[in-house]
Amino acid sequence: MIQKEELISYLEDLSCLTLSSDEKVRLPGELEKILGGMAKLSELDTVGVDERSHPFDNVNAFREDIVNDSFERELILRNAPNRSDEAFIAPPPH
Repeated sequence: MIQKEELISYLEDLSCLTLSSDEKVRLPGELEKILGGMAKLSELDTVGVDERSHPFDNVNAFREDIVNDSFERELILRNAPNRSDEAFIAPPPH
């Protein structure tokens, strides 16, 4: 059986988080509540209920892609304060 401290450390590594000592103390109780809620869901009668990834019947209606002419690169770069032959040159971050 995994100890609570080991589990918290594993979850911390898995999620790439650094938890404070207060969070490490509080997290086991919060995880028990979350897992208890999930266990409660397993008590529901789902016989005859269709599987869903979303509770609504909405369907995304995507449009067909239409290829349009783009702006000319020279026209766009004409107003650039600093540029190369093909791109804007941005100042380095501070």
